[in-house]
Amino acid sequence: MRLRGVLEAAGIDAASDAAQPGPRAVEASDAPQDLAAALEASRAALARSEARQRAIFDSAVDVAMIVTDPAGIITDWNPGAEHVMGWTAAEMRGRSAERLFTPEDRAEDRPAREMRQALREGRASDERWHMREGGRRFWASGELMPLRGEAGAHAGFVKIMRDRTSEHLAGIALKETEARYRLAARATNDAIWDWDLTTNGVLWNEALTRAYGHALDRVEPTGDWWIAQIHPDDRARIDHSIHAVIDGAEAAWADEYRFRRADGSYAEVLDRGHVIRDAGGRAVRMIGAMLDMTGLRTAETALRASEERFRTILDTIEAAFAIVEVKFDADDRPVDYRFLEANPAFEREAGVNLRGKWVTEFAPDLERFWFETYGRVAKTREPTNFENYAEAFKRWFDVRAVPVGEPDDRQIAIIFNDVTARRSAEERLRASEAVARENVERVQLALAAGAIIGTWHWDIPGDRFTVDEGFAGAFGLDPALGRDGIPLAQIVATVHPDDQAGLAAAIDEVIARGGAYAHQYRVRRADGHYYWIEANGRVDRGPDGAPLSFPGVLLDVEERRSVEQERDRALAQLRALNGTLEQRVTERTADLMQAEEQLRQSQKMEAVGQLTGGLAHDFNNLLAGISGSLELMNARIGQGRLQDVEKYMVAAQGATRRAAALTHRLLAFSRRQTLDPKATDVNALVGGMIELIQRTVGPSVRIDTVFLPDLWPALVDPSQLENALLNLCINARDAMPDGGRITIETGNRRIDGQAARRQDMPEGEYLSLAVSDTGTGMPPEVIAKAFDPFFTTKPLGQGTGLGLSMIYGFAKQSGGQVRIHSEEGEGTTVSIYLPRHRGRAEADETPAENRLHPVAAAGETVLVVDDEPTVRMLVADVLGDLGYAAVEATDGGAGLNILQSDARIDLLITDVGLPGGLNGRQMADAARVTRPDLKVLFITGFAENALLSNGQLEPGMAVLTKPFAVDMLAARIRDLIGA
Repeated sequence: MRLRGVLEAAGIDAASDAAQPGPRAVEASDAPQDLAAALEASRAALARSEARQRAIFDSAVDVAMIVTDPAGIITDWNPGAEHVMGWTAAEMRGRSAERLFTPEDRAEDRPAREMRQALREGRASDERWHMREGGRRFWASGELMPLRGEAGAHAGFVKIMRDRTSEHLAGIALKETEARYRLAARATNDAIWDWDLTTNGVLWNEALTRAYGHALDRVEPTGDWWIAQIHPDDRARIDHSIHAVIDGAEAAWADEYRFRRADGSYAEVLDRGHVIRDAGGRAVRMIGAMLDMTGLRTAETALRASEERFRTILDTIEAAFAIVEVKFDADDRPVDYRFLEANPAFEREAGVNLRGKWVTEFAPDLERFWFETYGRVAKTREPTNFENYAEAFKRWFDVRAVPVGEPDDRQIAIIFNDVTARRSAEERLRASEAVARENVERVQLALAAGAIIGTWHWDIPGDRFTVDEGFAGAFGLDPALGRDGIPLAQIVATVHPDDQAGLAAAIDEVIARGGAYAHQYRVRRADGHYYWIEANGRVDRGPDGAPLSFPGVLLDVEERRSVEQERDRALAQLRALNGTLEQRVTERTADLMQAEEQLRQSQKMEAVGQLTGGLAHDFNNLLAGISGSLELMNARIGQGRLQDVEKYMVAAQGATRRAAALTHRLLAFSRRQTLDPKATDVNALVGGMIELIQRTVGPSVRIDTVFLPDLWPALVDPSQLENALLNLCINARDAMPDGGRITIETGNRRIDGQAARRQDMPEGEYLSLAVSDTGTGMPPEVIAKAFDPFFTTKPLGQGTGLGLSMIYGFAKQSGGQVRIHSEEGEGTTVSIYLPRHRGRAEADETPAENRLHPVAAAGETVLVVDDEPTVRMLVADVLGDLGYAAVEATDGGAGLNILQSDARIDLLITDVGLPGGLNGRQMADAARVTRPDLKVLFITGFAENALLSNGQLEPGMAVLTKPFAVDMLAARIRDLIGA
């Protein structure tokens, strides 16, 4: 063999050796540089991968990661575990993980139970006391997860723990782990060979001895010996592949096979050769180098195992992990960062695969805080730990950021957890504690003021009452017994015999359902007399629903009961004085009283007295005006003094209109008024009223509007909504005697189940109409009574007290709700909620002219059905003035007989409430069976449930509320017949 060929095969310029022919051994220093570079690159890749994965594992210094084998014996222990628990990795490797558990948990076999749960469910979470170095305890939240190896085999467990008692960690020093994973495999030597294809002779360098143990003086220098050292399973393949190159036209050959060492073992080698041909193209020599790949293969296997191990940890843990590259601008300021890697937990948190993406692509409004913080870690190489709120994600994150890689790479590793739930729980806890403190202060103030005369706590399972001295005094008991605890029977023994059965039933009922409790009864005190008290409390239940405790307070209601008795006597006397009027008022307001009982509960029955007194007062005033005016008109007509009749007529009509308005307000409050709902654009309705409202409230009050552009329509009576809005603006003006600002705002609202229960309205979609002022505001006790009938804070004679009650009744009858928000000195906001109407709003109609003139065609006939003769007379006269023929009937049966005859009827005008068992709506429906195009005008002072169908009248029907203006009646008749 020639040296020049060996050097050329090794990639070395051998021109200076051309004059030295002849075969000789090749030195180790002649190894091919490209093969050595490949080996070095493999070693560097292994080192970088090991360093990178170890950096990840070691970076989580605030997160304890403990790896065990399947039996729970610790195999790895990260610096976070050292930081949290104090034990070093050397102290814990080979020890059972039970050492981390308290003696109580070990006694309950908690470690084994957690491992079984993790294998069964994929993870086992806990939050409990654990042990740290020196026998000290700390509270930690952790998760135990199984690790899986190749083919899904159980390879052990990883436990992730976070110390929640950080104040105990200041004195614990971090220690470096003593065991490191190997970062590189041993380098191999490469053997260079020179094969003379003419003589089949082969020469080797000394690396054959160093790498494979074959002494050169014992090696047969032939190609046959070389082929004989190849593993029998690889021999035919290598012989075929190398001769394919030799016999062909190619110059380079490379392949992998197993080469036998001197000790009989086999090395995995990468062999490469270069064919030298003569002038005729015949192969005469082949020079190559054999690289021992055993170390590289071992390193690659270790690398894959290491990567798989740490990848399993990162893919299994719940903590989100990512490696990001921070981008800086020309001024070296951080402006963005890109995700190089992200584990599944990170992708679950973000909801998208972020690998290779810049954060500004999916969160363009992300706060500068994140860029500045991550940029500082990337530049200074100093780790950081923090909790912060990300507005772009609407969540709180607990973050650990550490530098990784080379400083110039500007890369950091991020480990974070979504702690929104914990932060929310902490906020709720703080709010709950604040409420509890307020409640304690209120109880203390109430005790000091005498509003509460005693407190108790009843342990229901143990039947033991512990009471204070006030309670003991109220029940005539020895205070010492109350401190020790006494049974319920001993408490009940001092209750008035007539009240014991009711008390027992009330207690049984609240224990059965849980929650709030209130009951009044009489108890005997030490002086032997009985006194009225009110007990207020609450039954608390355990996780299984069983009643556990019943705390409460006592109120002295003796004086209140005396006042109520006096009030009852006064009401009885008033009823006796009012006689017939009282009976009529009671009948007309029965529905209102029923609604009042439902809304204000039984304990607010005093509102009944206020309601009846207000009705009697207002109706007596109105009746006096009407009666007096009529008497004077009669007298003046008899005297022939007709010039005075007009003023009395005006007075009587004014009193009549006020009586009608009062009745409408009462019906609105009771949710029994007659409504004519239409699909309404509330924005347009409010916009059309602004000028009227501004004139009404005066120049000292500024009107602002905030309209939602895409406001939903509402199915509502537009005139009643206008009336409600005007009333609210007048109330707002009265709350601002020195002027101010009224804001009218519309919006769309979705009321969920919890909010619906809180606001006493069905769940669903609503539009809101809110009127806010900058006035004096209202205290809570005024807000509580604001919707009560005849309740007003205005001076006597300046308000009826029915404005808000009317608005409340109108909103409830329309399927909505009214709510007040106010603070003294901060103004008031009243919001009307109306159900969303899924349809288009109707266009405004131009009102008809209010003039009476004949419009009837020849023979057009109207049937008038009403049990009130004066109403029939009035309607018949109006019809006569309009040129119609009028037919009258006194009840539904008589009217139906006419409608089922052959008589010509162009319009039916009927009351809704009729005697004889057939109301107006039933009569109209029956008539439309044979007269499907019959037009109907309902005139009523009270809306029957059967009047409206699905919230609207059917086509060809209209409604007019009593009392009504004659010109309005004429306009409705013309509209219906002329339609």
